[in-house]
Amino acid sequence: QVHVVESGGGLVQAGGSLRLSCAASGWIFSINAMNWYRQAPGKQREFVAMSSDGGSTHVADSVKGRFTISRDNAKREVYLQMNSLKPEDTAVYFCYVESRSTSASRWEYYWGQGTQVTVSS
Repeated sequence: QVHVVESGGGLVQAGGSLRLSCAASGWIFSINAMNWYRQAPGKQREFVAMSSDGGSTHVADSVKGRFTISRDNAKREVYLQMNSLKPEDTAVYFCYVESRSTSASRWEYYWGQGTQVTVSS
């Protein structure tokens, strides 16, 4: 019913930049959280950044000062601007969306398929 699709990943050298995008579509009345997570091979999925419908944002300490999350509620999209990339940023980046189909529905969450980000040294 709800589809979440990430894009913008790729190969970049250390110190470079990438901009990730995530679009949500389907049976959506409203969206609360639109967050970014990442998972490197052999490691647990970790939180990267979050955004709320009211405009509040927060990024993990590991990427603070380098990554910026932004959101376009009208387009149902969230973005992650990644600057000064490091090899340790290499991971699959996943978009997380918390939404509801009506104003009376419970909040449900969805994950995108992920987009690969590879940072070479």
